[in-house]
Amino acid sequence: MSTNISWLLALNVKEGQFDNFKKLMGEMVDFVNQNEPGTFNYEWFLSDDEKTCHIYERYKDSPAVMKHLKGFGENFAERFMGCLDPIGFTVYGNPAADVKEALAAFAPAYMSPALGFAR
Repeated sequence: MSTNISWLLALNVKEGQFDNFKKLMGEMVDFVNQNEPGTFNYEWFLSDDEKTCHIYERYKDSPAVMKHLKGFGENFAERFMGCLDPIGFTVYGNPAADVKEALAAFAPAYMSPALGFAR
């Protein structure tokens, strides 16, 4: 099985924050694309009414997740939480203990690999 860690984070856009959210989203995608080679997927999805956002993220391994979380905390966390309210978070794979500790504030559900393959 793969060492990849992935997740789906569901969020509501806070009332009156859509313009700030869109600007932040662009900044975050650019930052991750330029600075995190261990991030394989970093995809944002928006509902038709522009009130709900899902973010799908996939990382090479737990150290790549920790690199991402460090950059997020240093550069974006305060603005992110000012624009968005988490409503669901599911983590897939076998993250290391430090990843679980770092994600604990978001109260994720963890799903361990059972069967399958990644290409």
